[in-house]
Amino acid sequence: MTNETEHFLQHLRLELNHSQLTVAAYGADLSLFERFLAPGGDFDAESVTAADVRAWLVNRSAHGDGPRTLRRRVQALRAFYKYLMQRGLAATNPAADVELAKVPQRLPHVMRPRGMDAVLDVEVDVTDFAAVRDHLIVMMLYETGIRRAELIGLLDRNVSTTSCEIKVHGKRDKERVVPFGDELRSWIERYRALRDESVGTVENFFVTATGRPLYPSLVYQVVHTRLAAVGGAGQYSPHVLRHSFASALLADGAGINSVKELLGHESLAATQVYTHVTLSELKHNYKLAHPRAIKKGG
Repeated sequence: MTNETEHFLQHLRLELNHSQLTVAAYGADLSLFERFLAPGGDFDAESVTAADVRAWLVNRSAHGDGPRTLRRRVQALRAFYKYLMQRGLAATNPAADVELAKVPQRLPHVMRPRGMDAVLDVEVDVTDFAAVRDHLIVMMLYETGIRRAELIGLLDRNVSTTSCEIKVHGKRDKERVVPFGDELRSWIERYRALRDESVGTVENFFVTATGRPLYPSLVYQVVHTRLAAVGGAGQYSPHVLRHSFASALLADGAGINSVKELLGHESLAATQVYTHVTLSELKHNYKLAHPRAIKKGG
């Protein structure tokens, strides 16, 4: 990896606040590109052409890269050359006019409200710290739409039962405030009482029985176990609850811009996929309920 590439990755991490995963992915993309064009290690960024970029993408496709991966690889090159141009190290961006691979749109899986009622209306031993915490994990993910990483990083001081709001630090350390309702407030108060009694004073809102912050696989297992109990076999991740949160809000008439802000999306395009989910749900209900749809097979 060249010095320019190393400096670019530092720029992404330290100046643009990109996540570690993004920086690692871009670093891997650029390393592959450099090795493809200069197996001997004498990579010259300024001599790269659009034809070189296209040849690399053909090569990566032959190695099994799908459309999403190919898109990211081009985006990594575009960002790298934009950085070089800003610093006078390259005259043009050879990836600028390379067409991005088209990715077939996949609608996110969501839990229907009736299914979530079955998950959240179960009896919980309110004297059991882990049972109350796990129930609250599922409830908070569904009722606020926050990401798993945001839930794990949630600080106790940023959860207010007075104003019924949580302050969330999202991607690129951007902060947003998400409201919640009375039922969630009651469970938060119940959990806090048990936590403070069994663990003591902590900085993180959610902790293990030993007072340590939660870890991703624990949250995944908690969510998967409870959703699979009512939904059958399937990939029931914490992100499914985020999808379900957005879909439920739009289905009940919430404005898409409001949902965008609650989710912490940077662009409206990321939120618009949920309008397709809502439309799909409407079509499904229509086919089940409308007599002419049933008679004519939809």
